[in-house]
Amino acid sequence: MTVQPVYPVASHTPALLRETVDSGVAVLTLNRPAARNSLSKDLISDLQAELDSIARDDGIRAVVITANGPAFCAGHDLKEITAHRADPDQGHSCFARLISACSAMMQSIVHLPKPVVAAVQGVATAAGCQLVASCDLAIAADNASFATPGVDIGLFCSTPMVALSRNVAPKHAMHMLLTGEPIDANTAAAIGLINRVVPAGTERAAAVDLARRIASKSAYTVRVGKAAFYRQLELPLTEAYNFASGVMTDNLMAEDADEGIRAFIDKRPPLWKDR
Repeated sequence: MTVQPVYPVASHTPALLRETVDSGVAVLTLNRPAARNSLSKDLISDLQAELDSIARDDGIRAVVITANGPAFCAGHDLKEITAHRADPDQGHSCFARLISACSAMMQSIVHLPKPVVAAVQGVATAAGCQLVASCDLAIAADNASFATPGVDIGLFCSTPMVALSRNVAPKHAMHMLLTGEPIDANTAAAIGLINRVVPAGTERAAAVDLARRIASKSAYTVRVGKAAFYRQLELPLTEAYNFASGVMTDNLMAEDADEGIRAFIDKRPPLWKDR
C-alpha cells in the first residue's frame, strides 16, 4: 500500500490523503483531525479533484472514504464560514459557492462509476452525515454517531437532508433533522443509514475488505448496475421496470455477462474483460 498526498509538493499538511491498495481500491482519508475533519472549501475541492481523477482511472475499481483522528467529519467548517460574515455581502456569495461545491462533490460520489464505501469512526454530523449517506455503502465503528444538528444553531441541514432522506424512511429523517439529536451506530444500521457495525478500530479494514470484494467483480457490470440503481429510484414503478429491462437486456449482450454465465455453468472462476 502506497501513501500519496493529493498535492505532494505542498508545504502544508494536505487536507486529503490518497492511498492505493493493490487490489484496485483507492482510499481517500480526510486529514484535518484538529478541525474534526470539517469540510473546508479546500477539502471539498481536494475531494472533488480526486473523485474526478478516479472516475477516469481504469485501475481503480472501488473507493473507501475514511478519516484520521477521533471524528469522521463534523460537517462544514463553521469558523471558515463565520470569517466571511465580514465580507461586503455578509458572505452570501461565498456561502453560495461553498454549498454549491459541496453539493456537486456529494453528487460526484453518487455518479462515480465505481462503488464508494464510507469507513466511519466517531461523529459524522451535518455535512459529515451527508457524506456517509452519499456513499453507496458504509461501515461504522461501534463508537460512531450520526446527527444533523443544524437546527440547534439556527441552520437547518437542508443539503444533508437530500442525502439522508434518500437513505432512511421519512420519519427517521425528520426526527434527526428536527431534533438534531445524535443516533448511535446500531440505530443507524437499523434505519438503513449504514450497512454494518464493527468494533472500533476495525472499521477501515472492514471497509477495505468490502471494497476489495466488490472490486473482484466485473467493473463494467458494477458501473452499469450502480448507475441503473440510482436512475430507477427516480422513476415511477412501471417506468422503472421499463428502464431496468432495457439495462438488463443490454447487460446480457456484454462480454462479461457471456463470460460470467459460461463460467457459472462450467463451475470455474470468470475471467473479466470489463466490457
